[in-house]
Amino acid sequence: MIGKSENITILNTLTATLIDSVEGYRDAAQNTESGRFQELFRQMANERSTCVEDLRAEVRRLGGDAEDDQSTMGSFHQRWLDLKAAITGRDDKAIINEVERGEDYLKAKFEKALDDGELDGDSRSVVERAFQSVREGHDKVSALKHGMEAAS
Repeated sequence: MIGKSENITILNTLTATLIDSVEGYRDAAQNTESGRFQELFRQMANERSTCVEDLRAEVRRLGGDAEDDQSTMGSFHQRWLDLKAAITGRDDKAIINEVERGEDYLKAKFEKALDDGELDGDSRSVVERAFQSVREGHDKVSALKHGMEAAS
């Protein structure tokens, strides 16, 4: 177990990564031509926004300042997604591939935070609930990607 300040650091790191995810989904919704994908990406951005707020609330409960900005790596990923969309002419398959790559990264961050066993009970519970959403989102996008590959 670690102290409150370490819990706050872990929670804020995960929050920044989730903010990246929210922005990534919003970006993907704007860049895809498919109305079906636009709606899915907007819905997933909203789900992730809820997770962000849950993590922020836990940071505040611990007496910390909640993260309100995306990570540097996320900012780079956003620009890559923008660039990729521009280059590929808003190719849905390319967008789905980039979204899945982001989902893989996000899932790994949460798994590491949970596997380290350093979060205390309440903070761990909040992270586990957020991870359920992350895992479900990851699986949805992965299934979508593999479905597109099978149809090709």
